[in-house]
Amino acid sequence: MPDRRVPRAFNLPWGSGQITEEAHIEGGLHQPALQLLKYELGEKKGQTAIRFVAYDEEGHMEQRPLIVNEREVATLRKEIARSPRLKALLKRLVED
Repeated sequence: MPDRRVPRAFNLPWGSGQITEEAHIEGGLHQPALQLLKYELGEKKGQTAIRFVAYDEEGHMEQRPLIVNEREVATLRKEIARSPRLKALLKRLVED
């Protein structure tokens, strides 16, 4: 299981910073997670982003697309409710 403490650091080629919120669940074959990233350094400094990611059973980030089964939606929704800034940004993603 990956370390779920927040904030925690992330580092990408275009910037680094902190994972400030995370909603994750135990899925069947992997652990889906949505992370709120706050860039502190690099070309994205000052920006906020959502990362859709999954971890394998050993806690390593998977190098494949995140897949959320419809049976997992309700549980993931409850986890997102615990992350208010992440939830607000996701709402902006789906609003008309």
